[in-house]
Amino acid sequence: MFTRALSSIALIFCLSLPLLAEADQAKIKFDYSNGDEKKAGVWVDGGYVGSVDEVNSGKLKLAPGRHEINVKQAWYDDYLAEITLQPGETHNIKLRMEKHPVQKPRHPAMIRIVAFPVDSAVFIDEQFTGQVNEFNIEGNWLLVAPGKHKIRIALPGYQPFETTVDLLPKQKLKVSTNLISVGSPDNGPVAAQQADKQRTTD
Repeated sequence: MFTRALSSIALIFCLSLPLLAEADQAKIKFDYSNGDEKKAGVWVDGGYVGSVDEVNSGKLKLAPGRHEINVKQAWYDDYLAEITLQPGETHNIKLRMEKHPVQKPRHPAMIRIVAFPVDSAVFIDEQFTGQVNEFNIEGNWLLVAPGKHKIRIALPGYQPFETTVDLLPKQKLKVSTNLISVGSPDNGPVAAQQADKQRTTD
């Protein structure tokens, strides 16, 4: 009888562990001042976790303790902060990013990004430039200097896509891909991630 009671207590304790862990997790929330900051990319401890808007949705949960926060947006200086989270805390961060002067490239080439998921981050030459859904609209394509550029599209939980392009002045390029979920049974990233590069000129 006593042994059965101990077993029941142990079972209840084990079942309660995930609930305790859930309660201990912390969150961060950004107070931003403009739309560019809302769409900025967020890195926690060196890993990309999504946009400011996505983090504010409450989906991101962090372990208590110290974390390094890095927020990036094209044409803005990076925002860096170190925070210490308490169990169950929602930590508010006042985000104020400084815009720096941008020199438009001469005779720029234009890149259109068509990819899924649409909230994937886009990097040009290792620099964060925004999310896919920002560059799939006529008149709002990426403007880059002519020449070679490395394009990287990435999202947590998916295999990143990378390609290198060599663009002519005023050339238009469409890059399309579907990111593959980590653990997908498909035949690897090379076979599944087929980049459709369509080049057009004015």
